[in-house]
Amino acid sequence: MVQTLQRYVILALLIAIAAAAWTLLIWQQTGMDADMRMEMYSLTMGMKAPLFLAVWMIMMIAMMFPTAAPMILTFHRVQAGKQGRGETFVSSWVFVAGYMLVWGVMGVMAFAGAAGAEMLAGHVGLSTVTAARIGGALLMLGGAYQLSPLKDLCLAKCRTPIGFILTSWRDGYWGAVRMGLEHGLFCLGCCWLLFLALFPLGIMNVAAMAVVTLLIFAEKTLPSGNGIAKLSGIALLLYGAAVLVFPQALPTFEPVGAMTMN
Repeated sequence: MVQTLQRYVILALLIAIAAAAWTLLIWQQTGMDADMRMEMYSLTMGMKAPLFLAVWMIMMIAMMFPTAAPMILTFHRVQAGKQGRGETFVSSWVFVAGYMLVWGVMGVMAFAGAAGAEMLAGHVGLSTVTAARIGGALLMLGGAYQLSPLKDLCLAKCRTPIGFILTSWRDGYWGAVRMGLEHGLFCLGCCWLLFLALFPLGIMNVAAMAVVTLLIFAEKTLPSGNGIAKLSGIALLLYGAAVLVFPQALPTFEPVGAMTMN
């Protein structure tokens, strides 16, 4: 009874924290004026590194906490069983800390890549049409990855929480951090090109974030998750190809003038 209550509390906290993160993201987008919205569609959103990373982590909490909940709850269930046998109990939030560290490092890499791409595009005078077509190519790359064996391997690790726990268990606090890191790396391997696809769609495009979140959740939790991943890959390939032909199909496309880099 106590263990069940604890799991409900953890699940409620995960949902509440994710909901708060979504509220912040929606509030930020709805509070933007026209100029701020244009900056939102730039790769770095017109932000310096600290603010970009803060927003990135809010995004990861909003998008990944719901999808990681089954693994976190399974970790807690095993830890509660160990506690019942008189062994050392490690909080699930230690596991979560290791998990989120992976996404924090990913945020640093994302900012470095985005800032570098903005500098390069500004240097060569990249046109809006060319920029949109590069975005289309990224969408196609994401679609191709959804159909790849590496995606299948990482997704299999994310779809079976108890299997991961049994094969990757580490005792103690540092063991929990390592498990969180390992699971985070599998999640990263499963989803990183979906996050890359957010850049041409608008990194702060809440609708696009919601679609990606639902897709990741469906891939990980539904019985037909593997099929959903394949279908989404085909959809991304088709959409990316359409953007190559019709650049204006990309929501970040600017119809007049050169692409603005901040």
